[in-house]
Amino acid sequence: MVFKRLLGSLGVGGPTVDTVLTPGAAHPGSTLSGQVHLKGGSADFDIEHITLELVARVEAEHEEGESEGVVAFERFTVGGGFRLAEGAQHSIPFSVMLPWETPITELYGQGLGIVLGVRTELSVAGAKDKGDLDQLAVGPLPAQEAILEALGQLGFGFKSADLEYGRIGGTGQQLPFYQEIELTPAPQYAHQVNEIELTFLAHPGGMEVVLEADKRGGLFSEGHDALTRFTVSHDGVEHQDWITLVDGWIRQLVEHRASYGSHSAYAHADPYSGSHGGHYGHGDDEHHHEGHRSGPGMGTAIAAGAAGLAVGVVGGMVAAEVVDEVGDFFEGDEEDEDED
Repeated sequence: MVFKRLLGSLGVGGPTVDTVLTPGAAHPGSTLSGQVHLKGGSADFDIEHITLELVARVEAEHEEGESEGVVAFERFTVGGGFRLAEGAQHSIPFSVMLPWETPITELYGQGLGIVLGVRTELSVAGAKDKGDLDQLAVGPLPAQEAILEALGQLGFGFKSADLEYGRIGGTGQQLPFYQEIELTPAPQYAHQVNEIELTFLAHPGGMEVVLEADKRGGLFSEGHDALTRFTVSHDGVEHQDWITLVDGWIRQLVEHRASYGSHSAYAHADPYSGSHGGHYGHGDDEHHHEGHRSGPGMGTAIAAGAAGLAVGVVGGMVAAEVVDEVGDFFEGDEEDEDED
């Protein structure tokens, strides 16, 4: 998905930029590669720098309710310092590392409703233009896939996924937002839990797994949220009995009796106040079991419900429209028009 656009600040006759990502999904903490193709305009131009910017559609909670916007979460300078001759064509290959906390956008080829993009910024003769926008597909790390698969095997279903602005207190979170994957409860937990929310916070040494349960109230008690946090390693994924491990996590979460009251333990921070918080129960990952995974799991659950997933504002949009909307949010300038 590529949008080409004249460098608006230079007018007609300026150079054009077309960034093409290497086909296939990237992965958190791994390489994102591709090429930036430039075509010279009606005169020679000095290309000062070429920058790639990673952007994400993010929801923010505040006193007035909820709003959406686009957050830039990483920038890479991949070229610059040369003259592009009139009408000349020039290609710049790049290879950059995605942040470990980059959200996953798909599982087994099925979209989760997460919108990420790569914006190319061209700086020419003191003028800057974000002239190309490409949709970024990110697949799960092996441990993330194993956990989602185990949840599917246990009977949990995929409901929706989004990105929340703010930080989760007590974790090593690096990005200004986190991904939240909402799951419908497995039948054996349906009488205790309305839904489960899952967040992955990966880093080079492993990953924090944050689970939050929206618990049902009893006859004489109100429902409330409970939250637990666990850690896993990137190593030995294939030797772990993930179904047993994840089921133990869920049991600990559902049976959690700490007095959180009726408020969420998540830190849904107000982006304008800078306040954060959160309380956690801590799990451990020291018990490893040999085992294997079989059956359809979460992938089939997502595929089966893909047509009717509650994916918020991106539901029903084709990829081009989704990326275009990210561009509108990021630019904040509806007067600029993208060209196919």
